[in-house]
Amino acid sequence: MPTDILRKQADTAIAERKQARVDDGGRLLVLTAGLVTLRSRLADTATADRIWAALPLFGVAEPWGEAIHFEVPVASGRDRTARLQARLGDVCFWSGERRVIIAFGQTPISRPDEIRMPSPVNVFATALDDVGVLRDVRVGEKVVLSRSS
Repeated sequence: MPTDILRKQADTAIAERKQARVDDGGRLLVLTAGLVTLRSRLADTATADRIWAALPLFGVAEPWGEAIHFEVPVASGRDRTARLQARLGDVCFWSGERRVIIAFGQTPISRPDEIRMPSPVNVFATALDDVGVLRDVRVGEKVVLSRSS
């Protein structure tokens, strides 16, 4: 069986995703939790595609140091670009726990001058707004992740 069939299918899927971004001006997310709103732009990854297809997503905010996370019903393996250290503004998917995690400062396991995640995470979006607003999210608040209109 020719091995280039899968490659052609993957190339077609990538081209369709890129065209969709051109048609709609990019894929933007809005996270709301209590009185907090945070906008972000999706990356060009398989995890981002899965999250986008599953929207809107609902969860309950759980703090972890200077980060919040919430469970989502999305399954995705670890991307090749998965990393243990995040940057301020990264919106991450913790594939082992099926959680979205967003840090606005150091986590309990961070070393000085870093934001360390519990395990390698897939960065599927980048915040367009200041993630510091997440300090106002309280334990147990409803979190909604939806498409920007």
